Amino acid sequence: MDTIFTLLMVLIMIASVLLVIIVMAQNPKGGGLSSTFGGASSAQFGVQRTNDFMEKATWTLGGTIIVLILLSVVITGKPSQALPTQQPAKKEAPAKQSAPASSTTTTPVAPAK
Repeated sequence: MDTIFTLLMVLIMIASVLLVIIVMAQNPKGGGLSSTFGGASSAQFGVQRTNDFMEKATWTLGGTIIVLILLSVVITGKPSQALPTQQPAKKEAPAKQSAPASSTTTTPVAPAK
């Protein structure tokens, strides 16, 4: 069970890093990361449908991360079959109450104005 959890965590981390790279490489209105390093447009290289690929990759990686997280919770969240049964706690009789040691009364003092 421990190796499955470790494998799922590694897959989640890989998918998360890939998602960050894909999101950073996308071309928003300001130009994106691709225009920062070189300034060349993607149309210059003959690729015209990169935005569709980037969008599909973003949604796919996001869905993959969600599925892997839910799968790890379902697989590792099951209670173990070898749980020891709990013994009922022993009840002890309450201690005897005794009278206060001194019966002097104190009067509250009013604050000075």
